[in-house]
Amino acid sequence: MIKRLIRRVLRLGKRSEPEVFSPAEHGIDRNRISYGARKVCEALAGHGHQAYVVGGAVRDLMLGVQPKDFDVATDATPEQVHKLIRRSRLIGRRFKLVHAVFNAEIVEVSTFRAVNVAIADDATGEGGRLVDAHGRLIRDNIYGNREQDAARRDFTINALYYDPASEAVLDYHQGVRDLKRRTLRIIGDPRARFREDPVRMLRAVRLAAKLDFQIAPKTRAPIGEMADLIRNVPPARVFDEMMKLLFSGHAAACLHRLRAEGLHHGLLPLLDVILEQPLGAKFVNLALAQTDQRIREDRPVSPAFLFAALLWHRVLAEWKAREAKRQGRIPALYEAMDDVLDRQTDALAIPRRLTTTMKEIWSLQPRFENRSGKRPFGLLEHPRLRAAYDFLVLRAESGEADRELAEWWRRFMEGTPEERADLLLPAPKGEAPRRRRRRRPKKRAPAGPPPTLAD
Repeated sequence: MIKRLIRRVLRLGKRSEPEVFSPAEHGIDRNRISYGARKVCEALAGHGHQAYVVGGAVRDLMLGVQPKDFDVATDATPEQVHKLIRRSRLIGRRFKLVHAVFNAEIVEVSTFRAVNVAIADDATGEGGRLVDAHGRLIRDNIYGNREQDAARRDFTINALYYDPASEAVLDYHQGVRDLKRRTLRIIGDPRARFREDPVRMLRAVRLAAKLDFQIAPKTRAPIGEMADLIRNVPPARVFDEMMKLLFSGHAAACLHRLRAEGLHHGLLPLLDVILEQPLGAKFVNLALAQTDQRIREDRPVSPAFLFAALLWHRVLAEWKAREAKRQGRIPALYEAMDDVLDRQTDALAIPRRLTTTMKEIWSLQPRFENRSGKRPFGLLEHPRLRAAYDFLVLRAESGEADRELAEWWRRFMEGTPEERADLLLPAPKGEAPRRRRRRRPKKRAPAGPPPTLAD
């Protein structure tokens, strides 16, 4: 009965054997498989186990893209893999994985998993595959065979198995056909699979934008109406998926597709407000384009900087609203920052290490306007000056800030002490020069009577 239910939900049909593609058909050169992945497969196969390079690595190789990492799937248990691969470590609790280490390369090795259904009223239960009242998968730790492992993967193009020994690609779900058609299609019934793991909807958007694929109509159809299910996913897991999306090298395309599918409401609920404003839209698009460019050039990127850019115009709106109520300028800014971050982190668990940097970048923006006296020199010593200056440049490029201000700070930061002194502006009229407060000497206690011999 369980097998019939699985086949009906996943539409497995009667096919139990994969379609096999030869090297001439799939075009993968064995030498493009990483040294570590080949060694893992050879070690496992040498002891009678099945072992395949799987997932995104096979997909990318067939598209002519060199993968950044390689994963291996096998019928060996994690303990057996750990015993056979000398430099390896077991990770995970409920479902163990093995990380095989080859110098700087880490190959993740997983055991084939099965599809098994168990419904629970809450998040408790023993063993098997557990789903909650919404249908979201809570636990999935049943070992299985290769066919079952292919069935539980998300998209057809990620369910391809490459055998380094025979150099063949095994395909259970017509993933090769979908690659050729540049189509992203989920395995099984889309509603059931998205309910099982709502993060798959985000993954669909990310992969479609990254690969420039079209989402299959049946896969795309339920996304808009099921978008609210993402609220049931732990915020930390959603944040991890958002990091992959924003730093995929295609952040601009991903974010606009998120908005088009209605998926951004639980992630960046302020995005609609931002993109409806001309300056806000230009600012966000510039930030995304710069991030994508840096990733393509293999230059470092800052998550805090990008999140600061995505939320800046909401902070700016809140700041101006508080100033309009005659609240002090700097206190108004700090309250606006806290308010926006409180609302945002309820949906997306942005870590404190990032929000701290974001607030520093934001709080330095009004300080750039001080270009007289000793204040600019004090700002030179701030550890976030460079990030805050880059943020100022971004504001100037979008038309929000004065370009002359950004240029002045560039010359001031790069100048000699004499050049910096010449760049200083006179203090604004009516502003008294700041004086250092003299510390009052501490009052000493009156001296007591001299000690006597009795003391």
